[in-house]
Amino acid sequence: MKYSTIQPPASLAKYVRYFWVLESVANPNNPYIHRSMADGCAELVFHYKGIFDELHPNDLAEKSFTSGLDGQSDRFRRFTIKENFGIFGAYLFPYAVSHLFSIPATDLKNQMLDLKTLLGKEEIGLEEKMMLATNTSSRVKILAQFLESRLPKTKDVRPGVFETITYIIEKNGMINVEALAERNFLSVRQFERNFKRFSGFGPKQFARIVRFQTALQHYGNKQMSLTAIAHKMGYADQSHFIRDFKEFSGQNPRKYFSGEGEGTEWRETENVEFLQF
Repeated sequence: MKYSTIQPPASLAKYVRYFWVLESVANPNNPYIHRSMADGCAELVFHYKGIFDELHPNDLAEKSFTSGLDGQSDRFRRFTIKENFGIFGAYLFPYAVSHLFSIPATDLKNQMLDLKTLLGKEEIGLEEKMMLATNTSSRVKILAQFLESRLPKTKDVRPGVFETITYIIEKNGMINVEALAERNFLSVRQFERNFKRFSGFGPKQFARIVRFQTALQHYGNKQMSLTAIAHKMGYADQSHFIRDFKEFSGQNPRKYFSGEGEGTEWRETENVEFLQF
């Protein structure tokens, strides 16, 4: 299995956190199961080799899209594939969806839109180009050029809430909503309404999800116990951490951090690639 992340060009750095690629082998006797976790960020995803099935309750399977937008979510989903696969994605800041595609973030929460539904007539062969590309470098350039073409043509005036969303991510979700509202010169109610428009969630829920996602980054750190992770991430106690983790992942954190959790193989092979633009 190969998993790599690639930094975006400077022109997209405010909107794309990073590009990523995941490739591996699978077959009917040894299928791969992927578990997506709750995430405050959306992703543009392209399955250039193999198509996953989404597993619903009782393991009922439904074919997933070839390419599209996986919206920000506060729940987990499970997917499986029985053939070799390759996936390329762009991991977006929450507000990128509304800024690049003119869709309120609230409309995409817990949704998966195929590319043609997302873009309509503006799709202009993007999926075909991504499928025919022969390597990661080419896919990065194709998608980067497409996203750059959707940047505002006039001076980029970003609402203050964009910086607040980035700030919460930088602070690993450990924030005070009242202080953030005051920082934005808004009442708490005004701030929450404006925040939800661009993130899909209220600030408290968004911060919870960011904190959970940050906790996931401690996977593989054998020096930290669950108690230590819970304390570092600002949870009141270990039981609070376990409740949030189960809600957002569907798994017990002890099993997940032991390496025995479902769909953790990619974290064992994570690599960072640097491409020239």
